[in-house]
Amino acid sequence: MSIFDTFLNWKVFIGTLPLLLSGLWITVGLGLTAIVLGLVGGLGLVLLRLYGLLPLRALAIGYIDVFRSVPVLVLLIVVYYALPFVGLRLTAFWAATLALSLVSAAYSAEILRAGIEGVARGQFEAARALGFGAVRQMSDIILPQAVKLVIPPLTSNAINVMKDTALASVVAMPDLLKQATQAQALAANPTPLIGAAAIYIVMLLPLVRLVGLFETRLNRRAR
Repeated sequence: MSIFDTFLNWKVFIGTLPLLLSGLWITVGLGLTAIVLGLVGGLGLVLLRLYGLLPLRALAIGYIDVFRSVPVLVLLIVVYYALPFVGLRLTAFWAATLALSLVSAAYSAEILRAGIEGVARGQFEAARALGFGAVRQMSDIILPQAVKLVIPPLTSNAINVMKDTALASVVAMPDLLKQATQAQALAANPTPLIGAAAIYIVMLLPLVRLVGLFETRLNRRAR
């Protein structure tokens, strides 16, 4: 038996492709939902950390530090299996979304903080001199400039979230990896797992190259 029969069996791949694609759409939906919620949560956290009252600032810092330290897999298991004991039962999709979003928000907050603090102090002073309030100052002047600085790391964080969606298979969610595992068992052949890996590469490689392009462009502007 050759490597093509065992790991790259085209007939097995074609036969299990519909199953893989059904998992792919769930993976994409899970990843995009967690990315958006993580960005929104990260923005709220960074504003609390930088401009909130002292107790709220301490809570935001504690949240960011804790959730950047907790492995996503551990958090996912706690959310899915422990929360029902306190009366909160989530589906596998929303348990995975919650776990990924909580961690993503912590990383997004730190990325956005670096971007906001990277904006020249003169921009803050100019906004105040023009009579802008705190909300308008942040939305019209500071955040647009900060976003330009943090696009590469935010894109990298989005890639990590998409890869971490594979962990949802531990709570029996029929994502791409779970479907590939089932297809492997049905076909008695590991080709579906290789196919799933290829699908992840096709999906994420453009984002990886996009990060490189953003970083190159920012370096050119810095010069």
